[in-house]
Formats: sequence, C-alpha cells, structure tokens
Amino acid sequence: MTEETIFTKIIKREIPAQIVYEDEHTLAFLDIAPNSPGHTLVIPKKPFVNIFDIDQETFAQTMKTVRKIAPAVRDAVGAQGVHINSNHGEAAGQEVPHLHFHIIPRHDRGEFQFWPKIEYAPGQANEIAEKIRATLSAE
Repeated sequence: MTEETIFTKIIKREIPAQIVYEDEHTLAFLDIAPNSPGHTLVIPKKPFVNIFDIDQETFAQTMKTVRKIAPAVRDAVGAQGVHINSNHGEAAGQEVPHLHFHIIPRHDRGEFQFWPKIEYAPGQANEIAEKIRATLSAE
C-alpha cells in the first residue's frame, strides 16, 4: 500500500477535483495539468502504488472503469481517439505513487509523438524472450 498522496486526498474530498465518475471501487477526475482538454485520470480507491502491488480484483475493477470512461471522454471533447497510459515506477515517469491511468483525448495523430524505436542486436530478442518465459514459468 502507499502513503498519503494527492489522490488519496481527492478520494477523501480533502482537496477539490473535477470528478467525472465514481463507484464503490474507483474514481475518475480531470487532470489538473492536462495534456489536452478532457485529460482524465482513473484511480482505484484502494491506494496501490502501481501494477506491481495491486491485486487482480482491484485491477480488473479499475480497468472496467477505464473502459467505461474512455469513450465518454472521447465523445465529450469531439476527439478521434484516446491515448491510455499508465507509468509504473519512477524510471517509467510515475510521479504520484498511487496507481492511475491517463485517458488523453487525441484529435489527430500529430498531437502525440510515439516513443523512439530501437533495433535488437542479433540474438538479443530471443535471449530476452527466453528470460521472460523463464520468469513466467517460475511463478
């Protein structure tokens, strides 16, 4: 579990937020520093740091809300699509240690720059795939 964060304060209504949806398990609200108008965050009410510590049931409930909110955000702002993103760990850009999913409306592809692509060295992809499969089979 995580420490007190800006998100737990929003859940407790200790600080204001533009809440767009709430149910027993999740909360969705507008990002205070949006990437585009309508940028919405979906969080579980239980305070998990990220995907590495959340239980399956809470994760499924959170993703159900993401699936519900995404088309509403898209349609509300007249977007052509949405970018759904979640960062897990500081190295991945996670700033708030409470699991959250960004739903960012996109009107055209030019609004979003994809990550740079790399090429594997010869044999590297096979080696990494083998390590992932071995880790999964050890569980």
